[in-house]
Amino acid sequence: QVQLVESGGGLVQAGGSLRLSCAASRTIFGTMGWYRQAPGNQRELVATITRGGTPNYADSVKGRFTISRDNAKNTVWLQMNSLKPEDTAVYYCNANYYGTFYWGQGTQVTVSS
Repeated sequence: QVQLVESGGGLVQAGGSLRLSCAASRTIFGTMGWYRQAPGNQRELVATITRGGTPNYADSVKGRFTISRDNAKNTVWLQMNSLKPEDTAVYYCNANYYGTFYWGQGTQVTVSS
């Protein structure tokens, strides 16, 4: 079992920034990432990062969001800049632990116009 503890969500005005963090209870050798789900929508990929540091971003966040990872701390971050109202969603941390995918509890991000 892996526990993922997220923090950093909140309410911000359009154009503002937030930084999400996610700490894993075990060493993660697989990919870690962030997904989001807005009301009425399916959960969608935001960004992922391999243990070696290779990132992958959804087109909608490229150039605005940055994912990073510290393997020694089993932690992944999502720096979100130039936030838009359409970024409003519950953001979930995800980790691939030996082929099993674990999810955090989610953190709400609300961007006001």
